[in-house]
Amino acid sequence: MGRRIHFVVDPQGWCCMGLIIFVWLYNTIFIPKVILFPHYEEGHISVVAILCYYFCSLFCIASLLRASLADPGKLPENPKIPITELEYWELCNKCNMMRPKRSHHCSRCGHCVRRMDHHCPWINNCVGEDNHWLFLQLCFYTQILSSYTLILDFCHYYYFLPLKKQNWDVFVFRHELALLRISAFMGLIILGEISGLFYTQLMGIFT
Repeated sequence: MGRRIHFVVDPQGWCCMGLIIFVWLYNTIFIPKVILFPHYEEGHISVVAILCYYFCSLFCIASLLRASLADPGKLPENPKIPITELEYWELCNKCNMMRPKRSHHCSRCGHCVRRMDHHCPWINNCVGEDNHWLFLQLCFYTQILSSYTLILDFCHYYYFLPLKKQNWDVFVFRHELALLRISAFMGLIILGEISGLFYTQLMGIFT
C-alpha cells in the first residue's frame, strides 16, 4: 500500500511481541490438532469450522505484523511547514523539532509522532495517526480469534460428542486437558484485556 516500514529497536518490545506470537502459535497448532481435526474426522463438525479458524488466525497475525511495522506518523527531521499553518505548530522541548499540535514525543522511539495515542509494547510500536486503524483492526481480529478459541474449548467438553478414536501415544492427547486449560486461560486473559482496550479506543474516537 506504499506505507513506510517503521522498525523500533527495543528489546522489551521484542519480548512482549514474542510473547504474543507464542500465544498465537500455541493456539494455531494445538487447537486444530486437539479439537478441530479429530472432530472433523468423526463427522462432528464441517470443514468450514477449520477454515474459519485458520482464516481468523491468519488475519490476526497479519494485522499484528502490519501494526508493528507500519509508520505511526513519524515526523521528518526537517518538515516543510506551510506559512498558513505555522500557528498550528509548536516546538518539542525534547527533540527540538517543530511538530503539529496534538503530536507527542515518544521516549521509547526517540521521535515525535503525529496524533500519538500511546506506545504499545505488544506491537513494539507507537499508535499514531497513520497506524491507528491498523491497531484497531488488530484488536478486532484478536477478539474474534480469542472468542472462537474459547468457544471451541467449551464445546469440546460440553457440546461435541466424545471422540472414539484417540491415539493416547501422541503427546497432545496424553496432555489434552492441560493443553486446553492453558489455551482457555490465555484466551480469557487476552479477550478481557483486548476488549477493554478496544472499547476505550472506540470511545476515544467517537468523543
